[in-house]
Amino acid sequence: MTPLYDAVLLDRDGTLVEDVPYNGDPEKVRPLPGAREALDRLRAAGLRLAVVTNQSGLARGYFTERQMHAVHARIGELLGPFDHWAICPHDDTDGCACRKPAPGLVHEAARALGTVPRRCVLVGDIGRDMAAALAAGATGILVPTPVTRPEEVAEAPAVAWDLPGAVAEILRRDRAVRPVVARAGRAGTVLVVRSD
Repeated sequence: MTPLYDAVLLDRDGTLVEDVPYNGDPEKVRPLPGAREALDRLRAAGLRLAVVTNQSGLARGYFTERQMHAVHARIGELLGPFDHWAICPHDDTDGCACRKPAPGLVHEAARALGTVPRRCVLVGDIGRDMAAALAAGATGILVPTPVTRPEEVAEAPAVAWDLPGAVAEILRRDRAVRPVVARAGRAGTVLVVRSD
C-alpha cells in the first residue's frame, strides 16, 4: 500500500519549541517535551520534515534576519536536521501570499521537498496553521496550547494533545494499520489523540 504522506510540515513556536514572542535569542530556545523523539520517529519512517513559520518580528524590527537564523540554527541543533525552512517575514498588513493562514508556505515547503501539498501533513498550534493546510490542500493536525482558542480546537480537522500524539497519528494513518476513532465536530471530524 502506498503511504499517504511524503512530508510533515511543522509550525515553529508552540509546536516544536516554547512560544517566546518575537524571539531573536537562541539561548531562549526550549524544545517542547517529547519533540526530539517524535521528530526522530518521523525521520525513521522516511518522512521529510520542514518548518513553516510566520516571523513577523522581522517586518516589525524586533529582531534581525541574522538573529532569526541563529534561533533556527539552535532549533536545528536541538531538533534537526530539517529538510527545509519556509519562513514568512511579513506582518499582517503586507497582504502577502505566504503568511499563514495563506497557503504560500505550504506550497513552498511541498515544492522544496519534491512533493505536493495533498501528500503533506501540517502540524500547528493555532487556527492559522489549520487554515493554511486547508487552503493548500494538505492535511492539518492541531496541537493545542494555552493560546489556542476553543473554536480553533472545535473547527480543526484533527486534534492531538501534544506533538508525540500528532506523530503517532500521522504514522498510524500513513501505515493504514487500523481505523481511527473519530468524534463529530462542528466543522466535520475531529480526531482526539493522546500520546499516553
